[in-house]
This record gives sequence, C-alpha cells and structure tokens, in this order.
Amino acid sequence: MEHRPANVVNIHDAPSKDYQEGQHWGGSYQPLTPVLDQQKGRLGVNLTRLPPGRAGCPFHSHALEDEVFYILSGRGLFRYGDKICEVGPGDCLSCPAGSGVAHQLANPFDEDLVYLGMGRNDPNEVCHYPDSGKVLVRSLGQVGYLEKAAYMDGEAELPKIFSMHRK
Repeated sequence: MEHRPANVVNIHDAPSKDYQEGQHWGGSYQPLTPVLDQQKGRLGVNLTRLPPGRAGCPFHSHALEDEVFYILSGRGLFRYGDKICEVGPGDCLSCPAGSGVAHQLANPFDEDLVYLGMGRNDPNEVCHYPDSGKVLVRSLGQVGYLEKAAYMDGEAELPKIFSMHRK
C-alpha cells in the first residue's frame, strides 16, 4: 500500500481535542483538514462530539466566517437569532457571516450529538456574543467588552507622529 499524503486524513487517525469548560460548555472535536489549518483563512472541517447537557459554544455571530454544520448522529437544539429548533441526522445548518444573526448548538438529549463543522479560520474575524455583550477580535487575540467612546477620546493634543518626526 502506498503512503498516504498529508492531505488525506482518516477519522480514526485524527487526534481528538477536548474543549470542555465547566458542567455545560464544550465537547471534543477532531480536525480533519490539518493541511488547510496550517494557513489561516482556509476552509476547515472538524468532526465535533457534543455530550448530553452541553452547548458547543456561546451564542455568537461572525463578521467574516460563514459556518456550516452537518448533523451525523444524535439530536440537538439549534438556536438561530430568536428562533430555536430541534436538529438531527441529515440536517445541514447554514450560518452566513455578516448578517448579524447569532447561532448556537446545544445537546439537552441523552446521547452525543455528532456533526461536521465547516468554515474558515479567518485571522481577522470579529465575533459578537449577544447574550453576554462580549466581542472577540481575533487579530488582537482578545475577547472582552467594548465601551462607547468619542472618536478622539484618549488621543493626545499633539499627534504622536509629529514628535516622532522630530527625532
């Protein structure tokens, strides 16, 4: 048998990564596209297992990254904007970026929810978390809360560029 190239990954060989926090958040996933994952902004696919009683992540919307979820087994709840519906095997969920509509998957049922998650890992992504008011700015490596400020708030009377020029 020939050696398989790095861009061919069998699910049985993909490492599983746990991302659970507390009693009700997270599950595990297996990255199926490590060759694409090496360069940010490329399409990626993960196989995700969400155990009973857990939500995959907080309710959020994306500015740049479209996401698609394809349910393989189990049942779950899909929250999209102000609507919620039950999802199961064969359902494909589309979450377009830039719409301002947040989404979330959760599993209140008694067996694992297993699905493929597909999307880009954009280095410039900005996410909004409406339930908590948080904002993620990936390029800054920060999640936090924004406070309103005037455009010139905190800026020096003499712009720094002028003192830099004199040196």
